[in-house]
Amino acid sequence: MTDHWRAYAEFLPETIHHTQSKAETYTVEGYNSILRHFLARLRRKTKCYTKSLEMLKYSVLLLMKHRNKEIAIIS
Repeated sequence: MTDHWRAYAEFLPETIHHTQSKAETYTVEGYNSILRHFLARLRRKTKCYTKSLEMLKYSVLLLMKHRNKEIAIIS
């Protein structure tokens, strides 16, 4: 699924390309932005990157629990 940007039509076949409005995609982009902001492992591949899929999963879960005030992180 993509928004209505014309460039997608050049490399995605119409049979598998479903379009939707910006209103339906901005929420996902907002979450992606939050993850990149708080987790260095999602920003760049050069210095901090995830070697283990399991550790990435736990990092995202901890961040979401903290953002939802389910746990307190003590610094």
